[in-house]
Amino acid sequence: MDRVKTTKLILWMLVGLGFAVGVTRFFFGLGATTNLTDAIPWGFWIGFDVMGGVALAAGGFVITAAVYVMRREEFHPIVRPAVLTAFLGYLAVIVGLTFDVGLPWNLWRPILPWNWQFHSALFEVAMCVMFYTTVLAAEFLPVPMESFGKLATIRNFLVKYRLVFVILGIMLSTLHQSSLGSLFLIMPYRVHPLWYSPILPILFFTSAVLLGLMMVSLESHCSSWLYRREPETHIIGKLQGAAKWVAMLYLGIRLVDLIVRGKLVNAFEPSWQTAMFWLELSCMAIIPIVVLFLFDVRDKFKTQWLLGFLGVFGIVLNRINVGGFTHLDRNMPFYIPAWSEIAISAAVVAGFGLIFLFAIDHFNIWEEPVEDPDEDVKRKPIFGVDAVWLGNAAMSARVKNSMAFVLAAAIGFALLSQDDIFAKGSELIPARPARGDVHGVLWIDGNVDSYGVSFKHQFHVDKLGEKSCVRCHHMNLPRDTNSTCSNCHRDMYVPTDAFGHEWHASSEGGKLACFECHTEGQIKSKETAKQCTACHQDLVPQGATIQVKQYLALGYTEAMHQMCIGCHVEKSKELNRPELPRCATCHHENQDYIDDPKLAPRYREPAGKRLIVPVIND
Repeated sequence: MDRVKTTKLILWMLVGLGFAVGVTRFFFGLGATTNLTDAIPWGFWIGFDVMGGVALAAGGFVITAAVYVMRREEFHPIVRPAVLTAFLGYLAVIVGLTFDVGLPWNLWRPILPWNWQFHSALFEVAMCVMFYTTVLAAEFLPVPMESFGKLATIRNFLVKYRLVFVILGIMLSTLHQSSLGSLFLIMPYRVHPLWYSPILPILFFTSAVLLGLMMVSLESHCSSWLYRREPETHIIGKLQGAAKWVAMLYLGIRLVDLIVRGKLVNAFEPSWQTAMFWLELSCMAIIPIVVLFLFDVRDKFKTQWLLGFLGVFGIVLNRINVGGFTHLDRNMPFYIPAWSEIAISAAVVAGFGLIFLFAIDHFNIWEEPVEDPDEDVKRKPIFGVDAVWLGNAAMSARVKNSMAFVLAAAIGFALLSQDDIFAKGSELIPARPARGDVHGVLWIDGNVDSYGVSFKHQFHVDKLGEKSCVRCHHMNLPRDTNSTCSNCHRDMYVPTDAFGHEWHASSEGGKLACFECHTEGQIKSKETAKQCTACHQDLVPQGATIQVKQYLALGYTEAMHQMCIGCHVEKSKELNRPELPRCATCHHENQDYIDDPKLAPRYREPAGKRLIVPVIND
């Protein structure tokens, strides 16, 4: 079958190319294979592999709900392909995460009860994905078990309780499809206003249902074309007929939300984000709605295929946009995915595409044998003599596929730049001191990107008393009092040396001999060294609880969050105000600003934000 053979050859080439990049990623780290940075940690992999992958697999719960709950038996012929696509989709998400996560060997940790974070949307997504993948396995296993008579007992059990698994699948999908949107609710200052919304969970779930219908349509027509089967246009026509109403619902919710929040004006600004917004909305909703209302497409294969492709493309583009591509730049370099990032994603999709074709070749995915017009290619058993017979035509295909894999892998290794093999390290972003006005308000904006926090300094002093000052000013530079945070926490994200061993030991600096800090006869280490307070008696102010055990100061952002959140946690219990430790207590979509013209001589409005925030000329 030429179409299938050619498709498999292309897929093996993509897997080979991704294999080269994957090996490099695991040996040399993320920096060698991505354009991601500490400032831009989420990119194409999160948007496509994880968020797009989970949404692409939505057809499983949509079709099983239609058949087994709503009793729409006309959709029964496409249940098996839909469940298989969903099962492989979730496995692809898990595999994709191993490339995206910095420490993939820790992916199993959410399973352990002592690591559970009940207030985390990401924890809920992780658990639901694991459980739903298990449910999908239980739903699909009866299909391959048809080939193994010894497993009939297990298969009968799974079939008998199929409805239970279907209901569990619907529940779990509803939870995590919406919770993927909840991940971005804490980022109103980062997600572009055209995509940020307090009802993101509703938008994500609605679009997932739409994508499920479109993905099943696309998969059905692609597999029909590959295997020269009669296309199921009558079934797909009904699916897309339902899809137009879901698309209308999504479009209405999206536009009404923008109007209510006063952000619709952003959809007409001259920017590339606006173009992306209209592109995704046109593909996923506007064009399908117009075509499906104006034309009868129930028996038109090409039109149905095109609508399915547009719907899938538009919703996946939406996930990529929300996942990081259209995030506000915050004075950071524009992120463009590296070719190696795209290669990894393509390899994951291609790999599971090959598994999908393998399942079609060896199992009754369509509930009847595949009619193969080519006499030289017959359905092969999974195990047996035929699988290794050198004269078999399929064996020739295996040789070609193997050569394609090896050749593509060699090209991938050759394309990888040797300069990128070595980690570039963290980008240094020097922290700036907070700036204040005559009203006792500090503007904490350590990297001067206009996304800071207004801290009511005098209010805290009045409420907590002057004795509380040492909580923040817990360490002083020599011959200084109330040293600012940025004096020690000198970088926004990277820990910095708060001691300066080289300076103390150099002749140009402290001119200290080793024995003045380290006792002779002992190993020279920070554990055996003299305490800093032995020489700098004013280092730790009276009343401060800090203990100098480390010589590294945390990054500015982490230090500020630990300080503020730690204090708010204590006060939330004391005052019975559980909202105090939450992000929105300090980070507001409409920030306060310093109104002293001497301290804030000019103002600007960041792209996509209606904020008045100070930008100070240092």
